[in-house]
Amino acid sequence: MKLRIDVDYPFPSRFRSFIYTALGIRVGHDYLRNSKIVAKMINESSKEVTVCWFFTPKTIPDKELLQLLHNEKHEIGLHIINDPYAELKSLEEATGKKMNYYTIHGTARFLARIIWKRWRTKKPKIPNDFPLQSYYQFTTSSLDVICHTHTTEQATELARKYIAEGHVIHFHPIWLFQRGRMNHRGPFYETLKRLLDVDRELDSLEIRRKLLFKIARDGKEYARNVIPTDRLLKKLKDRGVDIFTFLERKWCCTIPNPPKTWLKANDNIGLLQITSYEDWLKNIGKKTRNMIRKAEKSGVRTIVAEPNEKLAEGIWKIYNETPIRQERGFPHYGVPLEEVRKAVLLSQNSTFIASYFGDELAGFIQLVHGDNIAIISQVLSLQKHWDKAVNNALVAKAVETCASKSIRWLMYGRMGNHPSLDNFKINNGCVKFDLTRYYVPLTARGKTAARLGLHREIKDVMPQSIKYHLFPIYNWISRTRAKIRTHSEPK
Repeated sequence: MKLRIDVDYPFPSRFRSFIYTALGIRVGHDYLRNSKIVAKMINESSKEVTVCWFFTPKTIPDKELLQLLHNEKHEIGLHIINDPYAELKSLEEATGKKMNYYTIHGTARFLARIIWKRWRTKKPKIPNDFPLQSYYQFTTSSLDVICHTHTTEQATELARKYIAEGHVIHFHPIWLFQRGRMNHRGPFYETLKRLLDVDRELDSLEIRRKLLFKIARDGKEYARNVIPTDRLLKKLKDRGVDIFTFLERKWCCTIPNPPKTWLKANDNIGLLQITSYEDWLKNIGKKTRNMIRKAEKSGVRTIVAEPNEKLAEGIWKIYNETPIRQERGFPHYGVPLEEVRKAVLLSQNSTFIASYFGDELAGFIQLVHGDNIAIISQVLSLQKHWDKAVNNALVAKAVETCASKSIRWLMYGRMGNHPSLDNFKINNGCVKFDLTRYYVPLTARGKTAARLGLHREIKDVMPQSIKYHLFPIYNWISRTRAKIRTHSEPK
């Protein structure tokens, strides 16, 4: 795999890059941050990769980046702005490297020509006796352009096709995580990660912006133990994360002597400990047992289902039955069939429990299997069959399935944010299991946010007595938004 990297702007922020390029005013400490992330990814990759980096007078590599580029995978070239000879001399002196190739920084737009002080021409003239070869002799394909108009899967497939055809993959580090509005370049980190086969520990990372900071969590934190290493925390900080949060899975793993810099908060899950199906059936209330029998007498047949096209279509019909469920807007309403089909057919480490009334899918559960636990991802049924106790039959089959596979723990979401759902969980044997959630501030901004208490959700710090009275208001707002969204969508 051959890469061409044009490092034309020094900061992840376009605005700060423009200020520094035009005025020479450096704002912030993340000089060439994206380039350093890319260099680390390349160095960690077991793939056979050769890279030619092209730097401008405004992006001359510092000591940290030079150290990362000091191996056989990397070569440094000149990204020409105005004066080829002067810029070559400056780059060679700064890096101590001998150059072989050059590229030219494009400044087709008027603003770019002003910033780079290219007043008279859109392109500098390269002397005939210039000692460097043009890198344009190689066929290239632009990864950041591909990623602007394609999904990660599509972009990865296209890039691999071009690599097999001998193309050089070309990109600009500034677009590693952001999307261009005018120049049609898109975030290429996920695609590059797949091409290099690195950063597997970040595959399930979820990052969201909250006010003026970014907070991240592992999307599979309930399914596996997450104990962050210094290496992981450094990677998260490099990617602009201000706070990393994770929980301690106390039912199977405790964290001894956590660092004092990790902030603690109370959390919980609905948890069911399984010894056998018969024991569970004895321990639940008589009313719940009667509901399970009612489902059987009503003709509901509950089985472990294969994830196929028929199941996907049935789930899609359940999603799109109504925009309102349990007095709140239903987030899956309106989801396309193809999206549901893809989620079902490509699901991993999952078991689907399905209830049928006749030939119609009346309800389903998706069980996600983790380490020392199974997680109820969804329990949904058609409202027109609610009188048949479908959900009770689904939970019963889920417990029976876990017992047959010697799965000791079954998790059913968090408790305390949905009174009617909490009652359903309790009636089916779940208890509120207290956990510790940790927050690790990674930056000064993260530390400030944590000091002000902004790292936690309002619903988690609000007293239950107050929260209980606000549920009807929240439900009304959720329903109203769902109705507005439904009416505004084209028929």
